[in-house]
Amino acid sequence: MVWGPPRSLYGSAHTQVFLGCFFFRQKVFLSCWIWGTHNDFVLKNEFKVLSGRIDDLQWSPDGLRIVASGEGKGKSFVRAFMWDSGSTVGDFDGHSKRVLSCAFKPTRPFRIVTCGEDFLVNFYEGPPFKFKLSLRDHSNFVNCIRFCPDGSKFITVSSDKSGIVYDGKTAEKIGELSTEDGHKGSIYALSWSPDGKQVLTVSADKSAKVWEISEDNNGKLRKTLPPPGSGGVDDMLVGCLWQNDHIVTVSLGGFISIFSASNLDTAPLLISGHMKNVTSLAVLKSDPKLILSSSYDGLIVKWIQGAGYGGKLQRKENSQIKCLAAVDEEIVSCGFDNKVWRVPLRSDQCGDAEAIDVGSQPKDISLALLSPELALVSTDSGVVMLHGTKVLSTINLGFTVTACTISPDGSEAIVGGQDGKLHMYSVTGDTLKEEAVLEKHRGPISVIRYSPDVSMFASGDLNREAVVWDRASREIKLKNMLYHTARINCLAWSPDSTMVATGSLDTCVIIYEVDKPPASRTTIKGANLGGVYGLAFIDEHTVVSSGEDAFIRVWRLTPQ
Repeated sequence: MVWGPPRSLYGSAHTQVFLGCFFFRQKVFLSCWIWGTHNDFVLKNEFKVLSGRIDDLQWSPDGLRIVASGEGKGKSFVRAFMWDSGSTVGDFDGHSKRVLSCAFKPTRPFRIVTCGEDFLVNFYEGPPFKFKLSLRDHSNFVNCIRFCPDGSKFITVSSDKSGIVYDGKTAEKIGELSTEDGHKGSIYALSWSPDGKQVLTVSADKSAKVWEISEDNNGKLRKTLPPPGSGGVDDMLVGCLWQNDHIVTVSLGGFISIFSASNLDTAPLLISGHMKNVTSLAVLKSDPKLILSSSYDGLIVKWIQGAGYGGKLQRKENSQIKCLAAVDEEIVSCGFDNKVWRVPLRSDQCGDAEAIDVGSQPKDISLALLSPELALVSTDSGVVMLHGTKVLSTINLGFTVTACTISPDGSEAIVGGQDGKLHMYSVTGDTLKEEAVLEKHRGPISVIRYSPDVSMFASGDLNREAVVWDRASREIKLKNMLYHTARINCLAWSPDSTMVATGSLDTCVIIYEVDKPPASRTTIKGANLGGVYGLAFIDEHTVVSSGEDAFIRVWRLTPQ
């Protein structure tokens, strides 16, 4: 994501725009999106810049042009264009392979420099930009190139572990980063200090280094910054930024480390999150509220209301997670290994986990919140009742099960089937007795949830419909909730039981008020790209969603 300089836009003074590029799964191209910073970040333009992925992009200093580089066909590895019209402003010959980085000279006369997998550094003059010369001083991929803030010089870093300093006007080699105490692996990125006297580099050797650029234009090591973790592959550093007094590094595993540039000896602030689809959310009744999120790769992250990232919960058994339920002292999860895991939750860490083999792959899990040692797990052919780490019973229900829930007091269970029916059971000991079969859905049941006051329950299906039921009469309380365009993946109730929210593969979250017609709904479009898979209310006015895009988003509901 790159910010553009302030400038006048469409007659509105002091408007600023920023741009970003997004990769869409299963596709081999990227789009460049440009937003304004006012009016709720309105999308100004969207361009397909190259025929392949974009690896780097930068604004011109006057805020009129953008240069992007990456993969392409033929000679189209680099393109410079006007941000408002998308018209090309130059020809970029000279590269034969993927161009990994590009940079705009921040002062006049304008120049563009590029580097890539062909070991070349190319220099272009303009606008309109034309090829001037090529430099082949590196012996491996040239991964990043950046001008210093005054435009007098630029630096390239490479997989050959070296960094070279060039003159900003002529591209003549004028210095290099010292090889003494240099990086021991590929250097992936660099960033200049605001005064142009120091440079930050990050490397596959898991270290970040701060260099002082002397008057003879050579770099001398000032400080080596420690890796964010234990030194594993995920701790390789792949990105960095020097912004004012903040030095930021990004690791392959998603850790963001923020150092103080004026005091490099202080420990960094560590921020992280999910890298995979976030499939489950749980809100703990604490003060402040804690949100637990889990992704299918087995990562559980704690988020603190009002503060954000609260740390990763480390488990000794890092199994994959398909479903997760939690109370204040315990996390219960199931994955793809036919096991249900009970993990004690002790402050910021997890205790020793205990596993229960349920015989087949779990599809859904529900806890009796008033006695959370009682759990109901659904499998393809039926349900399994658990008490702590003991299997009470395995019950074959005679139909294909797709979802389940158990009442907070453990006296009632509802099981949804492939046939779209809801089967209501009374729970006695380790047995289930069928009390009623409810028919309204026209597709397989995907989710069932009791309201907090237990007077109602809601169900959603793969045919995009949700229904609210009265528990006592077993009659429909709210119907015609058919406003999604794809299957419903998740469902949540507000704490006061007045609202129910649904999340769908169509990327939307829809909030319904139980006492109002479905047409008066509130829709959050594009809540999570790729689909919404986790949903929970924090309070009566705040809902949190997660999904395929690995984001956790908190939404504030405004009364209408």
